[in-house]
Amino acid sequence: MRRRVTHTRAVILRTERFWLRQLTMADVDNLFALDSDPEVMRYLPEDEPTRANIEQAVMPYLLAEYDRSPGLGLWAAIEHGSGEFLGWMCLRTTKGHEPDDVELGYRLRRAVWGKGLATEGSRALITYGFDVVGVARVWAETHEANKASQRVMAKAGLRFERTFPHDGDENGGVEYALTRAEYEAGYDAGATG
Repeated sequence: MRRRVTHTRAVILRTERFWLRQLTMADVDNLFALDSDPEVMRYLPEDEPTRANIEQAVMPYLLAEYDRSPGLGLWAAIEHGSGEFLGWMCLRTTKGHEPDDVELGYRLRRAVWGKGLATEGSRALITYGFDVVGVARVWAETHEANKASQRVMAKAGLRFERTFPHDGDENGGVEYALTRAEYEAGYDAGATG
């Protein structure tokens, strides 16, 4: 069951149709419902979710991330007007990357797929990352077979960089990225890819 979220704790940005805000423990059920949808998780190598794991391990880690990396993290996407939880989007540091080389990510409820929300949020986060946080590079990756996610990356202004082996899968992963120099040379947050 998805809960309607009415509070706006630590809103980091607003787009035309939704806002991104810090997660709270009240989001446990929303994350559990999202991760329990097999189609949402189709290209993700994560284990079967449990509510207890999200509440006791995942959420504390994500909440602590706001202090570890100020201005970065994983945020709840909340629809304007209805307050409905749409999913999450992130801009965050990852192991093996420099602190200013950040990953862009998104996971949205299946009911809102195909409406351009992932592209809208990705564009806003790219601008936020370069203009507000001051990152040097934004990158995203997905499974090679996940063409929809690759289209989002391209429409958001990231360019294809490479393919790579993906957790022993015969299909690899793909990475898209945008550097600060490319951003400053004329990134268009409204581009259609």
